[in-house]
Amino acid sequence: MTTLAEETVKIRSKNAGPFWVTVDLFCGTKDAFDDIRHRLSTEAVAALYRVDAAQLKRFDIARLNVIKFSFPRPVPQGAPLDRDQHGAQYAVLLEEMILE
Repeated sequence: MTTLAEETVKIRSKNAGPFWVTVDLFCGTKDAFDDIRHRLSTEAVAALYRVDAAQLKRFDIARLNVIKFSFPRPVPQGAPLDRDQHGAQYAVLLEEMILE
């Protein structure tokens, strides 16, 4: 078993406005993209980030070999309980995810 970080070129997360976060998985090659997109379920990612699967938006961008997820932030950016102002730490959870 390997982590998602070991199977991708890069995983990054960032703000998508003050209310949303986007996580990008750069797969590198078409073969890696096809393999990962079939093994990585939207439901598993929703569970990982503790968001309703209906609110998680998934974009498989084949021409770039990128899989993108967007979901609502738990609190708005800059709110007193916001622990990640730039949304940069959300990628770590996906990096450590085990793909079977």
